[in-house]
Parts: sequence; C-alpha cells; structure tokens
Amino acid sequence: MTETPTPTGTVAAGERGPEVRFTRRFDADIRDVWAALTEPERLVRWIGRWEGDPSTGTITFFMTAEGDDVAGEEYTIRECFPPHRFSADTRVGEQAWHLRFELAQHGGTTTLVFAQLLADDDMSNVGPGWEYYLDRLAASLGGRDVADVDWDDYMPGMRDYYAALVAG
Repeated sequence: MTETPTPTGTVAAGERGPEVRFTRRFDADIRDVWAALTEPERLVRWIGRWEGDPSTGTITFFMTAEGDDVAGEEYTIRECFPPHRFSADTRVGEQAWHLRFELAQHGGTTTLVFAQLLADDDMSNVGPGWEYYLDRLAASLGGRDVADVDWDDYMPGMRDYYAALVAG
C-alpha cells in the first residue's frame, strides 16, 4: 500500500441528470484509447471482457479484474460513435447504472471523460472503484503493469471524498 491518490471525480449536469465525471489525459492516439476501452483483448488487460454481438445492442460484460469466477452483466448499448462516444445501461446487483465515456484528441493527447449517473449507486463506494479502474487503464496504455495499481490505495481512502462530493 502506498499513498491514496488524489480523487479526480466531479459532479456536473449530464443529459440524464447529475453525474459523477472522471477525466484522464493520455499521450496516445484517440483510436488507441478507444481500442483499450472497447476491444475485448485490450479491455481485459485492465478491467474485464465482453462477449456477444454489439450490433444487437446488448453484450455481456465480465469484470474479470475482480476475479476469475465473476458473473456476467448485461449491457444495453445506447450510443456507440467510434472513436468519440459510447454509452450503455446495465444492472449491477440491484442497481441500474448508466455509464458513458467521451474521447477527444488535441495534438498527441487524448482526453477521456468517463461518467456515471449519480442516482445509480452509492458513490462513496463506486467513485473509488472508477478511480482505481481508470488508473489501471492509464497503466495499461502506458505499458506499465496494472498489478502495480493497488486497490488498498483507493479504498477506504477516497470514501469520504465521494460521500461529501455527492452530498454537496
């Protein structure tokens, strides 16, 4: 365990209501970042994998970063405009989640804005989780070992930040 990273989540108005947003910048081409977020062989490096045919509008996602024996979650794809925008709805346990991300490239830098609708779940738990996974994405894109990103650095250290963020 090292020092708790600085939380980056903010709350802003989204298309479907208030959402928590996370921004990351990568020294990478937008198509490379899109591939890391959407292609199964790249996605599995930092968070999980999906199965199915996205052209049907649904896929099954397996969060394999949490273990080998994980149940799949059905995702309904709402938008997919490569390499700029993706949104989907899913159920996580009893909770319905609306997730989206947008990518923009300026010069050699790609900016990712990842968002989740606030009404979806307890952000004091979910916020640190997205910080952790997005830092694993950054490690993967940077050619570093994602195992060096330690969950214990995020939870419970970020819990109070996210509880206060959504209460305000």
